Amino acid sequence: MFPRFRPARFPVGWRVALLLLSCIAGLAPAAHADNEDSFSACVASLQHKALDRGISSRVVRQDLGNASQSQRVIELDRTQPEFTTTFADYFNHRVTQERVDRGRKLLKEHHDLLQHVYRQYGVPPRYLVAFWGLETHYGAFFGGVRVLDSLTTLACDNRRSDYFTGQLMDALEIIDEGSITSDRMLGSWAGAMGHVQFMPSVFRKYAVDEDGDGRRDLWGSLPDAMASAGNFLDHLGWKTGWRWGREVQLPKDFPYAKAGLDQPRPLSQWKKLGVRDAYGRPLHAADIEASLLVPSGHRGPAFLVYHNFNVIMGWNQSEFYALAVGRLADRLAGAAPLRNPPPDNAPRLSRDQVITLQKRLKSRGFDAGPTDGIPGPQTREAIRAFQQAHGMVADGFASRAVLAKLDLDVETGQ
Repeated sequence: MFPRFRPARFPVGWRVALLLLSCIAGLAPAAHADNEDSFSACVASLQHKALDRGISSRVVRQDLGNASQSQRVIELDRTQPEFTTTFADYFNHRVTQERVDRGRKLLKEHHDLLQHVYRQYGVPPRYLVAFWGLETHYGAFFGGVRVLDSLTTLACDNRRSDYFTGQLMDALEIIDEGSITSDRMLGSWAGAMGHVQFMPSVFRKYAVDEDGDGRRDLWGSLPDAMASAGNFLDHLGWKTGWRWGREVQLPKDFPYAKAGLDQPRPLSQWKKLGVRDAYGRPLHAADIEASLLVPSGHRGPAFLVYHNFNVIMGWNQSEFYALAVGRLADRLAGAAPLRNPPPDNAPRLSRDQVITLQKRLKSRGFDAGPTDGIPGPQTREAIRAFQQAHGMVADGFASRAVLAKLDLDVETGQ
């Protein structure tokens, strides 16, 4: 249990001055900080909000009051990747032999701690270390941005102000409880912190003081970090004794319309459809439900994923991320590389190229959903229907053959 601090209060006159400053400027915390004056007024309004939340006057005045605006953070928040990342790009840059070797050493080095966390929360050590490896390369890089600067900047920007205002208030409460000082609270540009890159809201709910020093320290205490990760995954619904999923083989005539995270089936049904394990052996005819994923289309690897895969996605809502965590965990436990690695020649489409793809599908009678440049489920379904209409393998993947049929030049996007 953490000691509870009774927040001090600003003098009434000072609180009124804060409120007047924000009102005169006509700014709520959501106001866009166009210049130094408006940023200062926004900070004043945020200070008033923090005081109303019960955060101590010391933290509000000294820590929040000294927050700086960062144009770099705004640029990073605004910037979209020029190209959509292929599964091969994503996977091969994260599940590397170097990361596997380092992770295996750390599994041995921290065996007792990881086993303790496993007994407490039911999450096996290989998964805890896999998250650690993907989030900060095993603590090598926490991010070098002052969290209060990044969160205050984003709270004073109009794009996602409400979300980041909430994260800022949580960060201030973490400082107020004594877990970390503002100068040591370093993280990513978006405010993710510590060994396992918790956002402040996740920190407040799930971080634990495992080493018993009275502070929940995800930067300097590996016991706190690993136990906090286990606690978070446990609350997300991790099922002890279950795997995340596995690589599988598909028959040549496999009906790819059955693939997708939203189409789980018992293993017995996947077995009837001819799905085998990665080594070609029959699946067990169990009633465990699994979904099939083909992130690189029919020429790449296929995976059956179980309940714990969805739990991993509760940490990060990306199928690529969850596949990388699962496979890194397998490799840490001694598994071999993928039997069918993702092809590295898949087209990398820019957002504008995806918009062109969506428009061309629609012009040919295939509803790809909003023309937003995001290759989501509706776009994949439209590609699948287009492939079926043209006698192609209907895996819903925007292959070079699909793009050629749509007269879309991958290099120019025209």
